[in-house]
Amino acid sequence: MNGSNPTQAAVRAMTEIVAISATCQQVFDALITPSAISTWWQANRAIVFPEQNGIWVASWGDDIDDPDYLTAARMTQFDPPNRIVMSDYNYRSKFGELPFQASFVTTFDITATDEGCTLRVSQSGFPLDPVADNFYRGCCIGWQTSLKQLRDFVLDAKNQL
Repeated sequence: MNGSNPTQAAVRAMTEIVAISATCQQVFDALITPSAISTWWQANRAIVFPEQNGIWVASWGDDIDDPDYLTAARMTQFDPPNRIVMSDYNYRSKFGELPFQASFVTTFDITATDEGCTLRVSQSGFPLDPVADNFYRGCCIGWQTSLKQLRDFVLDAKNQL
């Protein structure tokens, strides 16, 4: 045996990195503060229990009782102001279920630099099956856009102090 698990499906991952002229704590706070999440990620609602094994929930769509999209995850690692790992995802869309099974893990690593910090977001668990290609591409583009919005949000908030 080569040590691989034949019952475990092969998966792919994506990583995005953004430099932000702010402290690690300012960036960390933007990831766990519901009003900040609603602004930079354009979520209509967010709920966060900011603690080890706490929950992180965001929804999009105007109808609070029937959101277009709903994402919930558990923060299995919570190390302020440097790291959050989210897993145990529940994802719902009123437009239909994902056409594949996945166990997503998202890691936010914040590292201090001379100019501020860098935020590295890694998300794994995307199946290699072509049925997941569009969702994977959408997530890659979504993270690129969202991280730019996060950077702009943190810089705007910093400049208002």
